[in-house]
Amino acid sequence: MENITIKINGTEVSAPKGSTILEAARIAHIEIPTLCFLKEINEIGACRMCVVEVKGARSLVASCVYPINPGMEVFTNTPKVLDSRKKTLQLLLSNHERKCLSCVRSGNCELQTLAKELGVEDEAYYDGAVTQSCPDDSAAHMIRDNSKCILCRRCVAVCEKVQGIGVIGANDRGFDTNIGSAFKMGLGETSCVSCGQCIAVCPTGALREKDYIDDVLAAIADPDKHVIVQTAPAVRAGLGEEFGYPIGTNVEGKMAAALRRIGFDKVFDTNFSADLTIMEEAHEFIERVQHGGVLPMITSCSPGWIKYCEHYFPDMTENLSSCKSPQQMFGAIAKSYYAEKQGLKPKDIVSVSIMPCTAKKFEIGRNDQAANGVPDVDYSLTTRELARMIKKLGIRFNELPDEE
Repeated sequence: MENITIKINGTEVSAPKGSTILEAARIAHIEIPTLCFLKEINEIGACRMCVVEVKGARSLVASCVYPINPGMEVFTNTPKVLDSRKKTLQLLLSNHERKCLSCVRSGNCELQTLAKELGVEDEAYYDGAVTQSCPDDSAAHMIRDNSKCILCRRCVAVCEKVQGIGVIGANDRGFDTNIGSAFKMGLGETSCVSCGQCIAVCPTGALREKDYIDDVLAAIADPDKHVIVQTAPAVRAGLGEEFGYPIGTNVEGKMAAALRRIGFDKVFDTNFSADLTIMEEAHEFIERVQHGGVLPMITSCSPGWIKYCEHYFPDMTENLSSCKSPQQMFGAIAKSYYAEKQGLKPKDIVSVSIMPCTAKKFEIGRNDQAANGVPDVDYSLTTRELARMIKKLGIRFNELPDEE
């Protein structure tokens, strides 16, 4: 592939033809701040955080969408550039919810981080009148708080281009622009599949999972309740990132230790019921093959996928396995076989799951998910919720011993 040579801050940089200034800068190990940018998903130059100065250009340009040309001279840190970024941040902060000290993303908010890095005073961020807002909590898995939204449209892009759903977008125009669903519907009224990818890409606290930490802690504090927890395989590989470990570090031992110190009566692994699911689905598949059932048979492990199929491919629902997901199978076993073995009443068991997917919050409330007359799973927490719970209780995760 043909390369082009340009200068960034006086240093020559060679980058593939067709690259943007942002991409060339990253090749040169120069970090240009971004907010709305998601590579190949949301490249719209809307937030103006990534502006740079190009020699000969009449104004600052958005580096995430501006292509490089031979001989181009770029400056990423001039007073004009830095002043522009500060003004952009101040504008975003002034339109952003002032209650950020109590925000679920406080300390982990890209807007806060950039404000600190660029030395933008944040008094206006925390003081003054609070923007009035009515958060949308109609969905089972998440809350949308548009008072914290900076209109970066990352959530819109990932919903449409990655997930193929497209149930959110920009409503109204000008200063009244807001992110929401068509006809002002609550997210829970749409064909949202509860995947939570919009939460994952939101740079602020405008989108967050519904938090059940206090409900779980209340159950643990109830002497009449036997509270058990199951953890999905992915959690042990994602949890460590919240405590400074490299991405993907297996922290299974410390995770088990932390769960015991939180106060769970028993700590289990969803891998067990994943094996049950494999066996049950294999049995169902053989039954279908031998007795002329609907084929191909498609796994029912993911509630997000199930909901997607129901909304967008209803003619294929008969192809779905009738088996419950590993999360729900574990809950059903816990409140039947386990309850009997432990001499417990199913209604006295509180079953908690730690899952990487927000759709699990939606799944626990579906019909036919109460095998023994009580919900199979009472609460489903995300990996991030578990991390917040550990921090809230003052547990020094990194210092814990490894336990089984």
